[in-house]
Amino acid sequence: MTEAPAFPAPVVLWSHDEAERAGKPLLVLLHGYGSNEDDLFSLAGLLPEGFVVASLRAPMPMGPGYTWFPLTASIDYSLDAVKLAAEYALEWLDGVKANHSSVTLLGFSMGMAMATTMLRYRPADFAAVVGLSGFVIDAGGDAAFKDDELDGSVPMFWGRDQQDPVITPDKIEYTMGWVRKHVDLTKVLYTGMWHGINQQEIGHVGEFLTHKVLAP
Repeated sequence: MTEAPAFPAPVVLWSHDEAERAGKPLLVLLHGYGSNEDDLFSLAGLLPEGFVVASLRAPMPMGPGYTWFPLTASIDYSLDAVKLAAEYALEWLDGVKANHSSVTLLGFSMGMAMATTMLRYRPADFAAVVGLSGFVIDAGGDAAFKDDELDGSVPMFWGRDQQDPVITPDKIEYTMGWVRKHVDLTKVLYTGMWHGINQQEIGHVGEFLTHKVLAP
C-alpha cells in the first residue's frame, strides 16, 4: 500500500458566503492538471444561479499550479495515487454536504477523472456529474470502485472535441465503454475547442444542470 502523502488542508473558493449556502444544491468544480481553484471558478457566473458553487484545489503542487495525482509523460498514472486523491476530496465533501440539498460534480480534464472516481466510490451520493475534455480511470476491477452499483440512473454530461490533442485514444476508448454501461449519458462533440471549454459547451452544461438537477 502506498504511504499517504501529507496533503494540505483543503483550499476552496465559494460562490456564496457561508450564511447563504444552507439548503441549496452544491456544484463542486474540479480543475485539471497543473491548474488551480481559480481556473474553473470563472465559470460560476455562467452556470445556473440555483447552485452554490465550490471550487476545490487539488492537493499536490505541480508547476505553477496543482494536480490531483502525478502523471507520466504518456499521461499514465498510479491507481493508488488516484484513490488517495479521491479520498482527500471526499473527506472534504463529507464535512460540507449535509448543508446542501444535493451534490453535483463538474470536472475538467483530470478533474473529470476525479469526478467520475468520486461517483464510483459513492454511487448514491451525487445528483449528476459533468465531465469536460477528460477521461475515466481504468480501475482494473479495484473493489473501491463500486461500478456494479451504478445502474445507469445518474445523469452525466460528457463534452469533448474529437481533435483533443491531450487525452490519449486508449483513455477515450475506455471512457466510452464505461459511460455507456454505468451512467445516463448526455454526450456532445465540439469542433475547434481542442483541449478546452467553449461558450457553446457551457450553454449546454447549463441546460443539462437545469433539467437534470434543478428541475426535478
